Amino acid sequence: MRLSISHTTRYTYDQPVPYALQQLRLTPKSGHGQTVHSWNVTVEGGQKELSFEDQHHNIVDLISFAPGTSEITVHCSGVIEVEETHGVIGQHGGYMPMWMFLRATEATKVGPLVRKLVSGLSGDPGGLEWLHALSAAILAAVTYETGKSDVGWTAEDALEAGHGVCQDHAHVFIACCRHMGVPARYVSGYLMMNDRIEQEATHAWAEANVDGLGWVGFDVSNGISPDTRYVRAATGLDYAEAAPVSGTRFGTAGEALTVQVQVQQQ
Repeated sequence: MRLSISHTTRYTYDQPVPYALQQLRLTPKSGHGQTVHSWNVTVEGGQKELSFEDQHHNIVDLISFAPGTSEITVHCSGVIEVEETHGVIGQHGGYMPMWMFLRATEATKVGPLVRKLVSGLSGDPGGLEWLHALSAAILAAVTYETGKSDVGWTAEDALEAGHGVCQDHAHVFIACCRHMGVPARYVSGYLMMNDRIEQEATHAWAEANVDGLGWVGFDVSNGISPDTRYVRAATGLDYAEAAPVSGTRFGTAGEALTVQVQVQQQ
């Protein structure tokens, strides 16, 4: 399936910003069942300083704000062709050793609620049946609900609240996998929705490393493994390493964020 993607991120400030830098992990890469036919990133209110590959092989664009700007807009768009792999990405590659994907981060720290959820599962940890059962158990424990989550929530926070969004589902999945000795990582990207083209955010899911298959994706929020509607943009140990946009700025200006995403079949 060939997908057309348009993604606009706009930050507005209530007073001029003297200086700021942002890292963008918005660029998909060819490989693992997807082919990038075109992709373009433009910046208004700032400029692209450089591009590089990080430790996860993500393409990162570093942008700076124009001095004194009160609005910056990042727009990216392109065409991606996706093959059906039933969520199987394949064998691990890149700079990061596999043992790093067993390391807990602040967002994926194991606590009593993670342990309790995992204890209710039967089967072989790390096997496909166990991983799909884990995904279903997380969705039952953490209802998908927008507007009532926080970007700083940990896996334990989401389980305690009993609701969350795709980011929370991915963090809980990763925490449970790592607790049971299964390497897991966070994925950010795009999803073509069946009922609409316009969206207010990008999507997130998780991948676990399965013996004999390599990395396999699990979208807890939708209860499936990624298909031809999914485009992978970045991976990391958690959201912080795969966030579409992250950065730092000087000053005390108040910030407002708007995001517009369109994903449709070309």
